[in-house]
Amino acid sequence: MNTSSTARIFPIYDPKNPPEHPGEEWTRFVCISDTHSHTHYNVPPGDVLLHAGDLSSWGSYPQLAKTVNWLRTLPHPVKVVVAGNHDLCLDEEVELYKSSVVTAAKDMMRNEAALQAGIHYLEYDSAEVTVQNGRTWHFYGSPAAPKYASGSFQYRDIKQGDKIYNRIPSSTEILLTHTPPYGIHDLCKKGTHVGCRSLASHLQSDQLANCRLHVFGHIHEAFGVSIDTLPGGLERVSVNAAIRRSDFPIIVDLRN
Repeated sequence: MNTSSTARIFPIYDPKNPPEHPGEEWTRFVCISDTHSHTHYNVPPGDVLLHAGDLSSWGSYPQLAKTVNWLRTLPHPVKVVVAGNHDLCLDEEVELYKSSVVTAAKDMMRNEAALQAGIHYLEYDSAEVTVQNGRTWHFYGSPAAPKYASGSFQYRDIKQGDKIYNRIPSSTEILLTHTPPYGIHDLCKKGTHVGCRSLASHLQSDQLANCRLHVFGHIHEAFGVSIDTLPGGLERVSVNAAIRRSDFPIIVDLRN
């Protein structure tokens, strides 16, 4: 466990006996990513479930539906979700699936059944969500990642990245992106940093001075969590939640 006055982080714990919720002055976020149609994970309860993309394995509608049906069964009253580069049937620009399939996939993420299950699907969107303790949190979600192979929601250069991340409101407290920022939990198997430089620059700017939690995935081998103090004194937790079979969903408690 890593703790401070405003955050408690649990990357490892007994899944049969997860750490006790710290009380109404805190909000518990449970962070996962890159589940790729697998639904065997032991996900602990919490106030908010955050999923940072790659819901499906190879982007088909049935694979996406498997994950969405699983998410609906989880006990978290709020579930904030973005897509990733594997979620092809959610990206109309890929042109792999008919427009009717893309429309149906997007509807599945946002229909009444999803809303009743507490799912908030963000695709370059923001949302204000009030959790059970009465705290309203400001979320923003982006599915994008720098292009490196065929896939969905990808951009080619810093200019395109800047256009995407300029859209993030300054009120954002909880940020979900599929890609990591450059230099933060983005070290790949080859030993190089492969995160997004544009996103890293925006995270260091006044635009995101209110961001307390940034959850991402994409680079599976860089799974992990850290906490840093920003120049203004605000603490920010960064989580690569690209979960593998041996990993636990990362628990982050933030003081309201």
